[in-house]
Amino acid sequence: MEKVEFKERKTSLGNAIILASVFLILGVFVGANFNNWFSGFAPYLGIEARGSNIDWAPLNEVYNRLAVSYNGEISEKEIVEGAKKGLVASLGDVYTTYMDAEASSDFYDDLHGNVGSGVGIEMGERDGYVRVLRTLPDNPARKAGILAGDILYKVDGEEVYALSTDEIAKKVRGETGSEVTITVVRDGEEKSFTMKRETINNVSAYVDYSGSTAIVTVTRFDTDTGTMVQGFANEFSKKGVKKVILDLRNNGGGYVSAAQDLLSLWIDNNKVLIQKSKHFGNSTTSTSSGKAILKDMKTIVLVNGSTASASEIVAGALQDYKKATILGETTYGKGVVQNLYDLSGGTVLKVTTAEWYTPEDRSINKTGIKPDVEVEMTYEDINAMRDPQMDKAKSL
Repeated sequence: MEKVEFKERKTSLGNAIILASVFLILGVFVGANFNNWFSGFAPYLGIEARGSNIDWAPLNEVYNRLAVSYNGEISEKEIVEGAKKGLVASLGDVYTTYMDAEASSDFYDDLHGNVGSGVGIEMGERDGYVRVLRTLPDNPARKAGILAGDILYKVDGEEVYALSTDEIAKKVRGETGSEVTITVVRDGEEKSFTMKRETINNVSAYVDYSGSTAIVTVTRFDTDTGTMVQGFANEFSKKGVKKVILDLRNNGGGYVSAAQDLLSLWIDNNKVLIQKSKHFGNSTTSTSSGKAILKDMKTIVLVNGSTASASEIVAGALQDYKKATILGETTYGKGVVQNLYDLSGGTVLKVTTAEWYTPEDRSINKTGIKPDVEVEMTYEDINAMRDPQMDKAKSL
């Protein structure tokens, strides 16, 4: 891949204030208020309060110095929010995050497919940049000429290349009919595209048929995804289906319970997930009994580098039980489980509570699931509307 040079980014005043806020609020908590706060907060982390064992005097010292020296206004609300984010960020776990009311609302909207209006781009981190993974058919981005592999560089003139996927996606979205200009880097050159946002249809699962093959695409694991796919499966016998292709490419996950429901179609009353947790102990998740109507159906599962989390749970279980052939590219490798805790003020804490293992006790964290049949799909394939992975799956 070509080297793209971007101008140096300097730490903003806002970032400096947030960093200062971490120390400010933790200092405020020192004393009587801190123990009360920590006692209420600790259960959300699955731990016992240990505030009395921690010496918070150094933080109080920093707060006192800032309080009498800082040349600016101090917002109590910003201090509190910044401190919460800093406290969680200090864990160094990218999956454990604190979301304020606005961020948590956006998170739940994403999880349930309520993406509002946008331009129809699926994006993800590749080679250190957030890139376009694919553009959705009949949506503005594809019509404008944005291609898979493009680096997201600017949105409405604002540099975004150093932001996360979620942060960039939030900037791309907006009111239906409003304009947005997206600047990408392609082959070392900037290209800008101005488009009008449209409502994006974003169902979590759908089915197509190719002869006697049913192609089930699952884009995320929402609360109703398992029920939707079970509904598709109930129609397969009427349609003479002899093979199922389960497409989990670019599926970043979702609810573990939805993955469990989906697996019940192939695996009858057996464990599909092992969880190992420091605070909650070890446990297993099993499928339902009597719903495995596809247990003898030839099945191919398509995966790639953006197949993650709940999608990997599905692929790993089907591979372990030899219920499917896994085809494509090695998956993302997110072998940890997060719990969501609703806090006061509409805020949410997403906490890594366990590591998960496949039924055969395989850890895939940071390594991913290696497909049984490896087939690469390039950006050139995507832009030329070629799908060698799907073609191979149909041929098996």
